[in-house]
Amino acid sequence: FGLEYLVETGKVQDPEGVQQALMSYLHGRAGPCDAVAVVVAGRLGQRREMDGCLALDWDLDGMNHVAEFRDASRQMGHQTARVAAALTEDPFLSAYLGALESSETPGHHPVAFGISGGVIGWDPEQAASAFLFSTASQIVGAATRLMPLGQIDAQKILWAVGPLIARLAHDSLGKDFQDIWSFSPGLEVAGMRHTTMEQRLFRS
Repeated sequence: FGLEYLVETGKVQDPEGVQQALMSYLHGRAGPCDAVAVVVAGRLGQRREMDGCLALDWDLDGMNHVAEFRDASRQMGHQTARVAAALTEDPFLSAYLGALESSETPGHHPVAFGISGGVIGWDPEQAASAFLFSTASQIVGAATRLMPLGQIDAQKILWAVGPLIARLAHDSLGKDFQDIWSFSPGLEVAGMRHTTMEQRLFRS
């Protein structure tokens, strides 16, 4: 979410800065948008409602204003859908993967993750928690490669955001398309400026 730019420009310099940036992302994007999308997609996947899944996918595509973020979400979604379809051999997941590979749908990660969970039978709150924790782990893992951040400090950050992840996952229950929103302008600007950096360790 633009962490590399924030580190490079000195806006994030220590574990506290990483934790604050991560919490901003969870509050402003991952929780109210991605986690809710996971829950909605799970419900649609469980009901085998393909039209609803594709509509949700395109809604998320329109909300992803930063090209790098949008492309990364699509790439991760594609991988998730491929693995889930291969492991489960479920016709609905195979059909969704086919729609993704034919460019009928963008295949965003929260949608692919949610559909997979719905087909498998995951509890919605646990699915949202798993998605949020995975997101947080990836961000903290990136931070360990961008700055002097040891494994103990990294685990402390994940421990500290645990209650927030639990609350956001719980808050996502019972919500629908119209409840999805995001507001993280500072992080989006960082993501846009990331593309202009001469040397980059990460693609997004």
